[in-house]
Amino acid sequence: MTAITHTGILTARQLRAFMRNPAYLIINLIQPIIWLLLFGALFKSVVNIPGFSGGGSYLEFLTPGIVMLMALFGAAWAGTSYIQDMDRGVMDRFLTSPTSRGGMIVANMLYQAVLTVIQTLVVLGVSWLAGARFGGGVIGILILLLSAVLITFVFAALSNAIALLARQQTALIAISQVLAFPLMFLSSAIMDTKLSPVWVQNVARFNPFEWSVIAGRDALQNTPDWAAIWGNLALLAALVVVMTWLATRAFRAYQRSV
Repeated sequence: MTAITHTGILTARQLRAFMRNPAYLIINLIQPIIWLLLFGALFKSVVNIPGFSGGGSYLEFLTPGIVMLMALFGAAWAGTSYIQDMDRGVMDRFLTSPTSRGGMIVANMLYQAVLTVIQTLVVLGVSWLAGARFGGGVIGILILLLSAVLITFVFAALSNAIALLARQQTALIAISQVLAFPLMFLSSAIMDTKLSPVWVQNVARFNPFEWSVIAGRDALQNTPDWAAIWGNLALLAALVVVMTWLATRAFRAYQRSV
């Protein structure tokens, strides 16, 4: 069996588990939708601040940021399934079989990407019902989805690597939170970085989470900045390759420690 076949089988395994308990998807949607509606109403006058470059309503500015936040926090928990497999002895059986290590990593990433796409479509629907309108049309939505999937891949791979190295749920949660919140606030997810201190703007340029926010938000505009969009998507794609490789290598550290 090839690595592609292994990836397909393992992805289907996780999707079957999800279908038996779809409440997980609903739970993950509650907080992003609350943030979307609450922040969208509370800070709607932000667009009137001189220097704010979002264009349109604050809800339209916020929606791509909420989509990426949802992808980030969801992917940060991806390693949970690995820890559960470790506790049940499933991981050891996988590693003593010919199962592709890369297939195991990619399958988890693909599963997280499916959840991200579903959740993104729901959030976009809620945003539209709340009054947001996006000039990018179908192409813009597809690029937003691509951006969300790429950032999901990046942090799902990272979460898997942390799980393999830490092997504890509490450690995974702690590390994920320490990484996720600074990345969120050092970006334009909820506020235009042009209104932030200069050092925040400089740091945001190297923040992969910000790359996904910019690509997704620009794609939904009436006149997208295609150079910025494709540039940020390329950076994300390159990072996906690196993180997938690192996560696959983490299997070696795990095997040496058991």
